[in-house]
Amino acid sequence: MSQEPYASARRVFWIVDNGSSHRGQKAADRLTAAFPNAVMVHTPVHASWLNQVEIYFSVAQRKVVSPNDFTDLSEVRDRLRAFEDRYNATAQPFQWKFTTSDLDDLLARLDRHTTDHQAESSAARAA
Repeated sequence: MSQEPYASARRVFWIVDNGSSHRGQKAADRLTAAFPNAVMVHTPVHASWLNQVEIYFSVAQRKVVSPNDFTDLSEVRDRLRAFEDRYNATAQPFQWKFTTSDLDDLLARLDRHTTDHQAESSAARAA
């Protein structure tokens, strides 16, 4: 942050996951105190880079290194590199299919459920 172009930038966004070392408003305040032009942005828990890394290694664990029948580390290295090449060659951008209309529908269902549940609770208390 003390080097260009960050030092003179109007704003610098720091994208962080919700790890314990930078969770919440206190972490954002510490960053801003140290660097007034820094803005901490927390990713959603389900979309954090850490979760993405965990997913990748989970796939590698299941599809590459299991069963653990390697005779030496060079075999592990070679299989992991081959997997990386194949994974990178076949990866496709994620197509999000949950639209704003879907979100509106979900929220309306949740509102109806909450209203119905509150009405049932009130009726039960009155009886």
